[in-house]
Amino acid sequence: MTDTPAAQLRGPLRPIELATAAVMAGLTVGLITVGSLVPMAAALQLVAAVPLGLLAHRYRLRALVTATIAATLVTFVAAGIMPALGVLGAATLAGIIGTVKRRGGGLPTVLAWSVVAGISWSLFTVGTLLLFSRTRQLFFDAIRNTAEGIEKLAARQPQLEPLGRMTAEATDAVLRWWWLYIGGSVALGVITSAVISWFVLGSVLDRLAWLPGSDRLDAPADDRPIAPLPVSLHEVGYRYDGASTEALSGIELTIRPAEFVAVVGHNGSGKSTLTRVLAGRPPTTGTVVRPGSAGLGELGGTALVLQRPESQTLGVSVADDVVWGLSAELAAEVDVDGLLAEVGLAGMGARETAALSGGQQQRLAVAAALARRPALLIADEATSMIDPDGRRDLVALLAELPRRHGTAVVLVTHHEADAAAADRVIHLANGRMVEHLASWPQPARDQRRRPMGAPILELSGVRHTYHRGTPWEAPALHGVDLSVRQGEALLIVGGNGSGKSTLAWIMAGLVDPSEGRATLRGAPVARKIGDIALAFQHSRLQLQKQTVGAEIADWGGRATGSGAVGQALDAVGLDRTLAARSIEELSGGQAKRVVLAAMVASRPQVVVLDEPLAGLDPQGRAEIVELLARLRDSGLTLIVISHDVADMAAVCDRTVHLDTGVIVETARQPVATAAGRGPIWRLDNPPHKEPGIR
Repeated sequence: MTDTPAAQLRGPLRPIELATAAVMAGLTVGLITVGSLVPMAAALQLVAAVPLGLLAHRYRLRALVTATIAATLVTFVAAGIMPALGVLGAATLAGIIGTVKRRGGGLPTVLAWSVVAGISWSLFTVGTLLLFSRTRQLFFDAIRNTAEGIEKLAARQPQLEPLGRMTAEATDAVLRWWWLYIGGSVALGVITSAVISWFVLGSVLDRLAWLPGSDRLDAPADDRPIAPLPVSLHEVGYRYDGASTEALSGIELTIRPAEFVAVVGHNGSGKSTLTRVLAGRPPTTGTVVRPGSAGLGELGGTALVLQRPESQTLGVSVADDVVWGLSAELAAEVDVDGLLAEVGLAGMGARETAALSGGQQQRLAVAAALARRPALLIADEATSMIDPDGRRDLVALLAELPRRHGTAVVLVTHHEADAAAADRVIHLANGRMVEHLASWPQPARDQRRRPMGAPILELSGVRHTYHRGTPWEAPALHGVDLSVRQGEALLIVGGNGSGKSTLAWIMAGLVDPSEGRATLRGAPVARKIGDIALAFQHSRLQLQKQTVGAEIADWGGRATGSGAVGQALDAVGLDRTLAARSIEELSGGQAKRVVLAAMVASRPQVVVLDEPLAGLDPQGRAEIVELLARLRDSGLTLIVISHDVADMAAVCDRTVHLDTGVIVETARQPVATAAGRGPIWRLDNPPHKEPGIR
């Protein structure tokens, strides 16, 4: 199925259009406002047309109009009338260039539309000056006084006196025929700017054309009453636009009310595509039968919890996010506190969503889905970012929904224990349903092949509080002391909200601690940006270039040639032919490897990995663990933050347990020492805690 061209769409704005318009409007407001209020940042106003141009290039004109109105009003409130007019000017150029590009036109079309726009702006300007006569008179008096001042100054020098008289006469002529001069200047300015923008802004839009702009959850309007179940798929297949193979093929499946179904399979097996079809996206082949519409996001319809919960977080506070999008009447009926308690977020309704950890955001997404009392709840890797205890609790909650609320649950997962709780399990392989999957490998313990060195990274008394000194301050770390040795592989574990990600950002030098010191070889890590590389939980967020090779070369610096790119790919076990592959074509496991390859190219002293196994199937987890073991044995220092303790224990030398911002215990695995005395066991515990190994 291909996306419907913008020119053929009818009706209200689609969710993807609304979401993109909101983002682009926000960028435009920021660029115009900062550029107008900060003298040194005035150049930002020159690029303000890019976000709106991208919007006009991808979507219907009404999306641009909606974004422009919102951005103009916000800019007027924030910065005044002139910056607001700047937004309108940027939108004019963006609309002309983006629309002409989208429709395949050329410079003659741009000239035609710019003439229309120029005349419109000319009439607007002249009309405004006619309407506000006092403002016009003050403006003209200022011009006339300036001309008289120039004439008087010129009269002091005989040779400049003719120039002064010419200036006064020209000013009188302009003010006498002001509507003609001002209107013509405005029209000419718009036409000239449009022509220049065709080459400048048009080139930018051409370079950004590879960025994805489709909504994979988009579905045609269905006017039937909301009734998503039972839903039956008959010989269903799905092929993405431009793909050479089908993501799904020959699917025969029925989901009935009040049942719990698990869907398992390797990365790339078609699990997420299946959830999109169940959520209402039409297949490219086969049929989907249900008694009414899927009602995605509607009360009593289908609720979908995605792999990346931050993409579904819209409210400023936790309580607001639970009922976001519901009418005031429906929101008043929702037991927000009860839902938050059900998903393990009791008492957190007033917290800012920006202060939540990844796992807490995932729990919040489930609570928001339940607030809509769905008949069908689809959870696509909804447990991937949650700690083991929380994952068990959440799966138990999902398993209870069919019995307690009559909700059918479809859980996509890589965890066998999660699937075991379901009424039945659907196995997918290469887009097809199979009887069962081949046995998945488990990482085997990898013995260290070289000794560790002296301490390289040290944290002393590190504390951190977000929004410190404000009513919204949120303590995250409470006095962390930690020393990491050269070549060591350190595992940091802890529940959601324990401060692990905050600690990772501080170690990478991206956040300065509120108190304490974080040093790399004795120097503050904030001064050593780049020497400690941080791999985010979601690898796709770090990949900004169009191809794999360009991404790795960008990390390694301009001097990185094809040979260095190939060596980086070799180091992470990827074929060198992948260098030409588009970033958008990578699987989750490949994206994580590309980030690691880019880090290898940048040659950091320490690599910090935040949840490197999240979202990967057991095969992918085993491959990443093996890769990390190779990097460790090459002498690279690794700090791994993960909930997958059993898998990561195969490569890590030591485990640090973080609880509510405090290290409560540390355990070492048997490692080789520099003195060559063979393996040792060592356990370090603060005196106020009972000994224990995790």
